[in-house]
Amino acid sequence: MPHTNARVLVTRQLPTPVEERMAALFNVAFNTADKAFTTQQLIEASQNCDVLVSTITDDLSADVIAQLGKDVRLIAQFGNGVDNVDVNAAAARNITVTNTPSVLTDDTADMTMALILAVPRRLIEGSQVLLKDGSWPGWSPNWMLGRRLSGKKLGIVGMGRIGTAVAHRAKAFGLDIHYYSRSKRPQSLETELGATYWDNLEEMLAQVDIVTLHTPATKATRHLINRDNIDRMKPDAFLVNLARPNLIDEDALIDAIERDQIGGAALDVFEHHKPINPSLLALARDNKVVLTAHMGSATLESRIEMGETVLVNIRTFLDGHQPPHRVLPDHKG
Repeated sequence: MPHTNARVLVTRQLPTPVEERMAALFNVAFNTADKAFTTQQLIEASQNCDVLVSTITDDLSADVIAQLGKDVRLIAQFGNGVDNVDVNAAAARNITVTNTPSVLTDDTADMTMALILAVPRRLIEGSQVLLKDGSWPGWSPNWMLGRRLSGKKLGIVGMGRIGTAVAHRAKAFGLDIHYYSRSKRPQSLETELGATYWDNLEEMLAQVDIVTLHTPATKATRHLINRDNIDRMKPDAFLVNLARPNLIDEDALIDAIERDQIGGAALDVFEHHKPINPSLLALARDNKVVLTAHMGSATLESRIEMGETVLVNIRTFLDGHQPPHRVLPDHKG
C-alpha cells in the first residue's frame, strides 16, 4: 500500500512537527480536541483506518481490540509502555503492535535524579516557604535540614537502559550504586560504575538508602514493592518510582509513611490515579512525599523523537517489513 493512501488514526494531539510529518506521509485523521477518546469513540473512529497511533490513555483491551475496524493491521503506540494494549489479543487478530523505546531514556533518567534530589533535600517543601506570605523566618543552623546524597547507597531495581542511565548520573552525585536485575550486568559496566549486584531484592532493600524502580510491568513485578519489602527498608530510606504504577502496593506505602516507617517517597506514577488516593495527596501536602504528574519523559525533544519513532515503525510496516520496535505477545513494554 502506498504510504499516502494509508489511513492513519491518531488518538491524541502530538507535537506540531510530528503531526506535520504524518500529514505529509499518510492520510491522517487527527484528534484535534486532544481529549482522550471514550471506548466507543475509539472503536467508531477505528472503523476507517489501517493504522492506529495510540497512547497510554487508550483502552485497548481484548474486548476493544475485537471491535476495532476490520482493516486495522498496526497499533503504533506513542510511548514505551504498552500496559494499555492487550498484545496477545492484537496478535490473535493479526494486528502488529509497536512502541517507542530508547528515546525516553535520558529524559526519564534526568527526572529520576531530580526526584532523588527532591525528597532528601526537601526541594518542594522549601520552594513553598516564600509563597505563603512572601517572607520566611530567616536562616538558622537547623533551618530546613535535609539529607546529603553523597556517600548514600542507591538501590536500582531493574538495570536496563533507564536504570543504567540513572546509575551513571547517580555516580556523578557521589552515590554508591547497588542494583537488582534479572541478570548481572557485564563486569566492565560494574567496574565503570562501581556497582554492586544483588541477586536477592529483599537483601538489597535492607541495605540501601534510596530505592528507585526501573522495571517493566508484568505479572511477576506487580506489587514488587509490597508490605513485606517496605518493612525491610531502612527507617530513613526513600522510594522513587517513575516506571510503572503497579510495581508498588500503594496502600502499604501510604501506611508505612504515615507511621514514619520509611523516610518518604517520590512518585511520578500512581496505582490509584482516577482519582489519586486522597491519603497520598495528604502526605504530599504534609511534605512526606513528592508527587509529579507523569512527567518522566515530558520534554519537547523526547516527544518529537517518539513521533519520529512512530513514523519509522509505520513506514517500515507499510513497506512490508518487520517494524524495528515490534512488541511481541506476552511482553508488556
